[in-house]
Formats: sequence, C-alpha cells, structure tokens
Amino acid sequence: MKVPAPFQVHDTSDLPEYPISPDERLESHYFVPFWFNRWLNSDFRLRASAEVRGYGLDLFFIAQNQSPVGTLPTDDAVLAKLLMIDLATWKDLCSREITPLYNWSPCRCGDKVRLMHPVVTEQALDALKRKRGLLEARERERERKRLVTLKRQIVEAGGSSRMAASADYLARLDAWLMRNCTGNRTPARVREAMEALEQGL
Repeated sequence: MKVPAPFQVHDTSDLPEYPISPDERLESHYFVPFWFNRWLNSDFRLRASAEVRGYGLDLFFIAQNQSPVGTLPTDDAVLAKLLMIDLATWKDLCSREITPLYNWSPCRCGDKVRLMHPVVTEQALDALKRKRGLLEARERERERKRLVTLKRQIVEAGGSSRMAASADYLARLDAWLMRNCTGNRTPARVREAMEALEQGL
C-alpha cells in the first residue's frame, strides 16, 4: 500500500486503532459543525499557503464520506483523484513545509492503514453520538406507543384494568410479545402472552 512520503509506515503495530468501525454508517451525514474561530486561529490556516489551505479544507470534508467515516486513504493517486487534481500537482503540494495533510497521521482500520485527523475524528464521533441518540429516542417513542396500545389490548383480551395499569406487568408482557410475536398483536396473541406469563414462561 502506498503511503504519502511524510507517512511512510514500516511497522503498523504501534499505530493507533481508529475509534470508528468501517461497519458504522452515517447515511444522513450531510452536515458537520464548523467552528470558524477554531479554523481562523488554527496553526494550519495561519502557516499554510492559500492553495494548501483550500485543499486541506477539502480533505476535511472529503473524509466525511469515506469508510471509516473521518479517515482518508493513504494512496497519493487516490488522494489526488479525490481532490480532482493531477498527481504531479498533489506531489508538489506534499513537498511543501506545510502540506494539505497537516496534522493527519496514520492509523489502523482493521488490517488497513489509513489517515486520521484529531479534529475530523472528533466531528465523526460527535455525529455518531448524535445518530445513536436519535435512534434511542425513536426507540423510546416506539416503546411508549406500544405500551399505550398494550394497555387497551390487555382489557380487550380479558385482562383487568389493574393488570393494564401495572408498569411492571406491561413491561414483562411487552418483552414476551417482542420475543414471540412477529406479526400483529391480535387479542388472541395478547391473551397467549398473558397466559404464558401466568405460567411463568
């Protein structure tokens, strides 16, 4: 595997493992927060040429669509292609004191070596955290709606209003149905679940 000259790696055992799996998906990942004061005062922006800054900023955003999210490939030709420039131009940019890959460093992604950047990694981890939070909130809302419906279904299936009002009973009944009922929760299936709980099944 080709690694840009500043990142030649002969022993990958000491490289950090990238904290995001290639299996993680951010299908709706079209936005990242851009802290402009952080950018305006960054060492990279203050020291790099305008040309290098432009390509470096492009790489920040290109990495958002890579796998794992937030990383870059190590191949010069691929990086040039991603930036839509020819290989000679890319190598010229990489020969400068401050390059577009400023602050990027090699990391292990399973059995592959890729490049990571602390700020880009921070953004990717934040996006994953927000995604998981959204999924958890959706699941809590689905559960809330199921339990509201289940209260009515218990009574329709012959149960008492006291049973329907018990949070513990509702939770156990819902858990049984989640495990054993893949179709609609008909009164017959709810009754089956109630009988199973009575028998300690």
